[in-house]
Amino acid sequence: MSLGTSNRLILFKLIKKSQRCLSLSAVRDATFYESAEEAVRDIPDKSKLLVGGFGLCGIPENLIGAIASTGQKELTCVSNNAGVDNFGLGILLKTRQIKKMISSYVGENAEFARQYLSGQLELEFTPQGTLAERIRAAGAGVPAFFTPTGYGTLIQEGGAPIKYDPKEKGKVEIASAAKETRVFNGINYVMEEAIWGDYALIKAWRADKMGNIQFRHSAGNFNAPMCKAAKVTIVEVEEIVENGVIGPNEVHVPSIYCHRLIKGKNYKKPIERPMFRDSVDASKKATTPAGKSREIIARRAALEFQDGMYINLGIGIPTLTPNYIPKGVGVTLQSENGILGVGPYPVRGEEDADLINAGKEPITLLPGAAIVPSDESFAMIRGSHIDITLLGGMQVSQYGDLANWMIPGKMVKGMGGAMDLVSAPGSRAVFDVDRDNGLTLMEVREDLTVENIVEATGCAFNISPDLKSMGQSDPVN
Repeated sequence: MSLGTSNRLILFKLIKKSQRCLSLSAVRDATFYESAEEAVRDIPDKSKLLVGGFGLCGIPENLIGAIASTGQKELTCVSNNAGVDNFGLGILLKTRQIKKMISSYVGENAEFARQYLSGQLELEFTPQGTLAERIRAAGAGVPAFFTPTGYGTLIQEGGAPIKYDPKEKGKVEIASAAKETRVFNGINYVMEEAIWGDYALIKAWRADKMGNIQFRHSAGNFNAPMCKAAKVTIVEVEEIVENGVIGPNEVHVPSIYCHRLIKGKNYKKPIERPMFRDSVDASKKATTPAGKSREIIARRAALEFQDGMYINLGIGIPTLTPNYIPKGVGVTLQSENGILGVGPYPVRGEEDADLINAGKEPITLLPGAAIVPSDESFAMIRGSHIDITLLGGMQVSQYGDLANWMIPGKMVKGMGGAMDLVSAPGSRAVFDVDRDNGLTLMEVREDLTVENIVEATGCAFNISPDLKSMGQSDPVN
């Protein structure tokens, strides 16, 4: 059968187009800007910015400073937290350029908390793993997904304060809406929508001239998924290298996601909570009542560890438990900011600002350690690949409900990753909790009686017929 003239013409055009697509000529380099100010100058007011970093690790220092200089207003910033008062996004909070934050944690930023509680700032709290996945989903073109995290809380039911009334203290002006739920395999899930950004402000270690980028240690965190979820991604790097220096398997984010790049200058890279190996000596017993209680809790918690376990440690008391891991037990410690194989604190002078744990403390890595972005870190948590989680809280109810992130109108810290950790299917606590029958007392400290426990506990509980003295693990030599 012969082709008509018009069909031959269409086929010819398709062949010519295909030939153009198969051209092997060199791909042009990425667009590099002379300064951070030049790279951000055209960002309009009221833009939504995805801002990378975890604590002060991996934050785009130069780009944040440039936004402060160029003066955009009424910005919505999506970031795990907002730095500290005088660094990171704390700078833009002080200049009142941010109208709304979408975050998981306020942290130690007093100005952040002050503006929120006084009604000057909108704040949409999102559990850390959900935040990472909402950003990842946007980059992958997924408009929404279901997660168990937050079910049965204000995150799902609605009513969480987004904005307080600036004239009437404690009155909620804007509250969060309820979210759709669904049951899969007998487990309750919450629908969360993806978060797209107008612009992403990213910090990477180095880039080649084509625009492929590479992160260093734990500084990849939220930077990696955010690169892919914005209309325009602006990346600042410490080094620019020739194409090919970063091998194909060493590229963390390929050039297709990176639209503008600058070489950063004068990095400060402060460490939020400096800790060193000589700061912790498990052989020295605590002398204060509070210190003794922390030590007792850590020594008991360490007895839950079994050989081969993967364990996530929250901030505070849980970070003491590695000092009491029982003899013959080998475990792998996971930090929610993307580290598998957390080692001891560094020796003074060897700390690295690009290598921190979830508590924003410098760490070292054990042989065989792995580092992943924040979205993958919480995928292993949400997927129940972590055997035990140890975390702290303000209160726990008779049936195991945990309060750990806010006192409405008075104090706000944020849930961080805790809500994801306790919501993972199959997760368990280090105390016996039955969702129907409540708490059961299994062990009592040697210096306390059951009556002491009753007096100190604000709910009824059962007593195990096999009640034992609380176990204590010995310090690691």
